[in-house]
Amino acid sequence: MTTIGVFDSGFGGLTVLRALLPLIPGARYIYLGDTARLPYGSKSQQTIARYAVSSAQFLLDQGADILVIACNTATALALPEIQAAAYPVPVVGVIQPGAEAALTSSIDQRNCQPERSAQRAAEGPAVASAHASPNHVLVLATSATVQSHAYLHALTALGLKTTEKACPLLVPLVEEGWIDHPVTAEVLRIYLTEALAEAPHATTLVLGCTHYPLLKPFIERTLAELHHPLHIIDAAQATAHATAAILPPSQATGKPTCTFYATDSIEKFQRLGSHFLGQPLPEVHLLDLGG
Repeated sequence: MTTIGVFDSGFGGLTVLRALLPLIPGARYIYLGDTARLPYGSKSQQTIARYAVSSAQFLLDQGADILVIACNTATALALPEIQAAAYPVPVVGVIQPGAEAALTSSIDQRNCQPERSAQRAAEGPAVASAHASPNHVLVLATSATVQSHAYLHALTALGLKTTEKACPLLVPLVEEGWIDHPVTAEVLRIYLTEALAEAPHATTLVLGCTHYPLLKPFIERTLAELHHPLHIIDAAQATAHATAAILPPSQATGKPTCTFYATDSIEKFQRLGSHFLGQPLPEVHLLDLGG
């Protein structure tokens, strides 16, 4: 049985685990949430790398055959250090799979463009001139991820124009449990209105934080209200598919086992984590990784 170690600074990476479970049911999973040392985004790159490497090393010591870095900040700022520490164990981050999924979306939209262009031309010149660009991607992420420009670099390397939008209030709202709340609705409307003003021709939206999949239905509804629907890329789902691609088909059957570790407040981790995982969490083990 393959052992997959999944690491995040907190709860958001559970959305990646949630996506992995049906794709690779025949695996043993170990999840580590480094909740004692979050938020990573306010730390220096050197500190983030030290924290991330120590967490990865714990998962390797537990027998991980694959490491999934289910944290945008750690992926953006410490992936090379984690890969060096884990070698030769494969390491999958959340940014490149999300970027590649956006490229696939762009290609699919370009392939459909002639038919859509003809339809818009029939509707009138005003509609035709408002045509969006399938090469333009909008990324919603935390401030730390946006400041790293990791998605910008990954998407630009794939030939895609990119606009990044920091949404610092969304993570605390999700962790408060305000998934479908008037305050969250207003915050989302403000962020998306500002983002679309900066990227009016975007057709693809990347959810560049592992908390954001919980808001996906809310985001879709808000975009519809703003009359600007976008094709949404869930980087958590993309990361799960990238991980599954590493494994042989034999891992596609079986019953998974999951072990959970947190570095602080296991009661809070169980309570909040159940929302991210979509099911109750079993026992969570308290782990001390030091400072």
